[in-house]
Amino acid sequence: MSLPALPMPAEDERPFDPPPEYTELRAGRRMVRVACPTGLDAWLVSDYAGVREVLGDGRRFSTRPGLAAHVLASYAEDGPIDNFTRMDGPEHVRIRRNFAPQVTHARRLAELRPMVERITDEAITRMLASPQPYPLHSQFSTAVTTAVIAELIGVPPEQRHLLHEAATALFDTSTKADELREALTPLYTYLYEAVATRRAQPGDDVLSRMIEHSADSDRPLTDTELTEMNAALLIAGFDTTASMITYGLVALLNIPGEWDKLVADPSTAASATEELVRYLSVGAGLLRQATEDTVLNGQRLKAGDYVVVAVQAANRDPALHPDGDDFDITRKPGAHLGFGHGAHACVGQQIARMELTTVLRALATRVPALRVAVPLNEINWKKDSVVRGPAELPVAWT
Repeated sequence: MSLPALPMPAEDERPFDPPPEYTELRAGRRMVRVACPTGLDAWLVSDYAGVREVLGDGRRFSTRPGLAAHVLASYAEDGPIDNFTRMDGPEHVRIRRNFAPQVTHARRLAELRPMVERITDEAITRMLASPQPYPLHSQFSTAVTTAVIAELIGVPPEQRHLLHEAATALFDTSTKADELREALTPLYTYLYEAVATRRAQPGDDVLSRMIEHSADSDRPLTDTELTEMNAALLIAGFDTTASMITYGLVALLNIPGEWDKLVADPSTAASATEELVRYLSVGAGLLRQATEDTVLNGQRLKAGDYVVVAVQAANRDPALHPDGDDFDITRKPGAHLGFGHGAHACVGQQIARMELTTVLRALATRVPALRVAVPLNEINWKKDSVVRGPAELPVAWT
């Protein structure tokens, strides 16, 4: 008997919600086998406790297959992409330990905040001088996050197109492994050369700081490790955050009363960011693989079994918030899983929080009459992409 298909988001039908099957799954059988788009069969987990257990236990559940191998045709078992996210144990810790302080330390974040605020204000100024309706996703959200992550790494404007081209290929569900390798080569080549340049002439950027910090460790990062780590940061750091900005604004401007709350009190931007990351999701779940025979939610799993964790559904679980299906930007943040959990939690989450909070506060202050220029059912959503959200968002203002 064939397995049911992995429930997939349908933004044109339910723009802000996970598939309804997840609610039914949480209320009844908390584990079910599903057939994924790339041909993998996997156990699907959507309750908060189960998802948190899988994400938090890197010994029992490995990331080696790839975080999105259940939906991305480009993931090959021996492929070179996303090596950092596909590492487990000491190797993952070694690389993360050399990188994380550059984007998570409070002092470093304080140094970066003026740069994020400047980029955001410049983008809003350009927007306000542009004709309406204005294509917010391509001209504002992507522009802001590209500039932030590029300045963080030290990528000049004339090379930033490499990020977009690599991300388009990486997150397209139909891209094959050889096509992805070809699309990533220009970015990898540029970064590999940049590593050599920074070793000879360090600057005040994350890449230079990683090289310096790594040099004092027992096993300094190799040029290849630095290249792959920074490629992953560049691609994920602009695209997922840009999608959340645009997707989040659709929610804020369409769910009654929420944009008005933010305009009335822009200091709620930080809690609005947490609520958006909890309530929405720019991904189609995360993949893990059992490393041993084990039990999850009372279900026996065999070593080698795949597990898909539905993060957005887990964040709606009444066990986390009794009213989890309600959207409220003044909600006291709980321990949501929107940035992941455990050893593989998003390493750039503090930068993403800063960007989202800065953008929301600035837009509510400078463009309080912002509105979506088309009805909700006419928004063009991304197709064939693992990163959810509008492909474009026409906005206007008074």
